[in-house]
Amino acid sequence: MMIPVCRLADLPRGEAYRLDVEPPVAVFHTEDGEVLAIDDTCTHQDASLADGWLEGCEVECPLHASKFDLRTGAVDAPPAKLPVRTHQVVVDDGMIYVRPSEAAPHLPPCVASRLGAGGPA
Repeated sequence: MMIPVCRLADLPRGEAYRLDVEPPVAVFHTEDGEVLAIDDTCTHQDASLADGWLEGCEVECPLHASKFDLRTGAVDAPPAKLPVRTHQVVVDDGMIYVRPSEAAPHLPPCVASRLGAGGPA
């Protein structure tokens, strides 16, 4: 299932868009023009990665500075230990669409319990 996000023209390079689904998805438009999507919630604590700092293909969590690779979801700076899911992005006729991953998300305990979706902490 593809979810419409917004028009590519409405998401400037270097910016992010938070897609309000459960769990939320962050869509990033990199300075190089790539459009990438990951889970919006940091795997360490409940913080929106769309509110983080985008540098290249990495986003730094605004809460404790963990960094996530937008292409792979890998975490490369503590305190987060688990990766975020990546999601397929399609740009068709100027519109951004996201196909959510079917893998289980890695959510922090406070978020997992709120959504009723268990998962590692």
